[in-house]
Amino acid sequence: IEKPFGYNLAEARRLNDLAACHFDESEIFRIDHYLGKETVQNLLVLRFANTVLEPLWNRKYVVWVQVTAAETLGVESRGGHYEQSGALRDMLQMHLLQLLTLVAMEQPASFAAGDIRDEKAKVLRALRPIPADLVARETVRGQYGPGRADGRDVPGYRQEPGIAPDSRVETYAAVRAWIDNWRWQGVPFYLRTGKRLSARTTEIAVGFQHVPTCLFSDRGLCGRLEPNVLVISIQPREGVHLRLSSRIPGGDVNVGPVRLAFDYSETFGVRPVDAYETLLADALAGHASLFARRDQVELSWQYVDPIVETWAAQPPEFPNYAAGSAGPADADRLLAELGHRWEPLGA
Repeated sequence: IEKPFGYNLAEARRLNDLAACHFDESEIFRIDHYLGKETVQNLLVLRFANTVLEPLWNRKYVVWVQVTAAETLGVESRGGHYEQSGALRDMLQMHLLQLLTLVAMEQPASFAAGDIRDEKAKVLRALRPIPADLVARETVRGQYGPGRADGRDVPGYRQEPGIAPDSRVETYAAVRAWIDNWRWQGVPFYLRTGKRLSARTTEIAVGFQHVPTCLFSDRGLCGRLEPNVLVISIQPREGVHLRLSSRIPGGDVNVGPVRLAFDYSETFGVRPVDAYETLLADALAGHASLFARRDQVELSWQYVDPIVETWAAQPPEFPNYAAGSAGPADADRLLAELGHRWEPLGA
């Protein structure tokens, strides 16, 4: 079954009940193609096969996590479909929340599908609900207006074919999520997705603590020190890079950022397998670890539905970002309130 799995929690349950009338849960494969991407599959290996990372993967050392899925395209020929979904339902409810679970989950007892999916479901159960009175504080929505994208003038969403001229459907959604468990208490997870943005990129960025004290006597230099950031790039290029500080050659002590990086194609000399190739082969073989289980789907809708309902009851001020930009200015507020900032798109 290809996503979307329902339109809301009630519809997801109805769809799941219908499938369960004919098939056992072990025979149902709900496809989220993001989970078939090579870098996404590598997340668990990166975390649990490297002792240099896992001891740091918690609230003591991680300050924030960002999950981004940005597109330069508009709705193209999907206007009719998109009017019924919007960015929150189309991207954040499944794609981004699934990526969040892989970043945040505990080590499974094994790599068996049931063990992995159990841990992912635990993360979704620990997500702090966003009640209606906090939606405006913890979320941001946007809709693109006319602008320039990919070097050409493009229309706003309301001028696209099949779109209502007064449409209230969001093409951008950002959420500040909190996971109430021992590992992640107090660490914000920033999720954002949008169309007609300045760059096409899907990535996960993990920001680490500043050094506790600066060894250098130059106050200006100390102020320029950047914290370490690990970036897992999912598309368009698949790879991982770690941002560190290094001494810049010269007479005086000066420090600047450097990147330790690897690219899948360059390192292994092969093109990463297409996500659908992986998922369809796994489904035929009965391997379910890369597929969403019923409880994950329903928990995701349980988290998203109150946001959808609150947005529907409050008329938005659209459009509120230009095509080709980084999104609505208000999205910066989600991070600035806690002294953080978004990783630049396409950096």
